[in-house]
Amino acid sequence: MIGIIGGSGLYDLITVKESRTIDTPFGVPSSEVEVGDYHGMNVAFLPRHGKKHNIPPHMVNYRANIWALNSIGCTEILGINAVGSLKEGLKPGDVVIPDQFIDFTKNRKLTFYDGPDVIHISSADPFCPRINKELLEVSKKHGQAHGAGTYVVIEGPRFSTRAESKMFRQYGDIIGMTLVPEITLADELGMCYSMVANVTDYDVWSEKPVEASEVIKILKENEEKTQKIIADFLTIHSEARNCQCKDRLENARL
Repeated sequence: MIGIIGGSGLYDLITVKESRTIDTPFGVPSSEVEVGDYHGMNVAFLPRHGKKHNIPPHMVNYRANIWALNSIGCTEILGINAVGSLKEGLKPGDVVIPDQFIDFTKNRKLTFYDGPDVIHISSADPFCPRINKELLEVSKKHGQAHGAGTYVVIEGPRFSTRAESKMFRQYGDIIGMTLVPEITLADELGMCYSMVANVTDYDVWSEKPVEASEVIKILKENEEKTQKIIADFLTIHSEARNCQCKDRLENARL
């Protein structure tokens, strides 16, 4: 089963068959996990910020969210994220399927393994290449899509200063607040993780400062497109996990 973690604008994605309250060793997830049908496929959906969008990015219980999805049988996760653009060629309304990230977060619980069991997984290629390829194929049908990019992850909840944004441009292509530790926790459990990143703005390296109202406006415009991308992806998705994601824990212990 695929777990879909949705951000802003995707709170009613599936026809719910069951809402599951899941206890985890790491506390309470952002919401109940909704399990149901989406275009003929059985999927699990979890709103990252809660059903009422009342959890800011730095307060999301990422460990509980990933653990909950894994505990009900999800082996693959599709993240839906809003991001700012750090490059002129990545315009608001575009979709990016990132393949790398740089972590600038500061205060988050980054691992399931706080001891005494200690692991060091490889994060050289953190995203699932198999799912990335499928997502790019279907995203191109619905507008401008980019099949690679480095996601710069910041703590939030504030947006960047102009100086920070100009610095981040030297390192990455898009910027957001929610990828880490979501992806690394999934990697620690041997799950596949890929993302549809919706570009909502040019961050503040450009002349116009980022405002939350502008982000929400673009997200609303992209909501239908994102749902179509997910539906098309599920239609072509291969459940054969012939990638290396499931093997990340091999040789990870010293």
